[in-house]
Amino acid sequence: MTLVRSTLFVLCCISLQCAAAPFAVQLGDTRIGLDAPPGFSDTSAMSSPRLQELAESVTSASNRILMFAITDADLRRFQAGDTPEFRRYMTVVTPRGMEHERVSATAFRSFVGDALTGLGATAPAGDVFPYLDSQPHGRASLLAELRREPEIVSVMQGTRIPGTGQRFGEKPRYAISSTTLMLLRGKALNLSIYSLYESPDDAQWIRTTTARWIDEILRLNSR
Repeated sequence: MTLVRSTLFVLCCISLQCAAAPFAVQLGDTRIGLDAPPGFSDTSAMSSPRLQELAESVTSASNRILMFAITDADLRRFQAGDTPEFRRYMTVVTPRGMEHERVSATAFRSFVGDALTGLGATAPAGDVFPYLDSQPHGRASLLAELRREPEIVSVMQGTRIPGTGQRFGEKPRYAISSTTLMLLRGKALNLSIYSLYESPDDAQWIRTTTARWIDEILRLNSR
């Protein structure tokens, strides 16, 4: 039994190391380098229907999923047959309709406009929980603009999870996410990070992780 456990542990470590390595995806005639931030592992090569279904549930069917990453801890739980928490995860997608064409600056601006339509004005400064409570359940509200350049637009959004806090004594639950739209090597990418929102620390984690992830993707594709 000890030998079996040791073997499983080694295999799990190898799997985590492989999942954490940078990899390339082919979009038309262009190769794009991708990598998950530290502490996360891409699950695209695992061929898991369950993980594939979750990835598809958080993006439009009009998008091609290039990466779906979960925390290393959740990956270990999944491989052990336990239920992952999915408290935090991230995706990289590209519009299927733009996958095989070279995206111009004009087309990218239109892509950004379509993707961010309906977010409205930025939430007022201060405690955002009352603000999210005042918004329709499940509606994404703009909390902050993280970055705006001709080829990179990044925003942070928050929402109150539908169906929570509606019964007496039930605590509302919130989610926070960042959406980063990038024009990279003539291709349009959408990088998203999701987290439950329980304190301002979650918002700071989103900000920091998003900024570092953008820089890493740029570095991988600078050659």
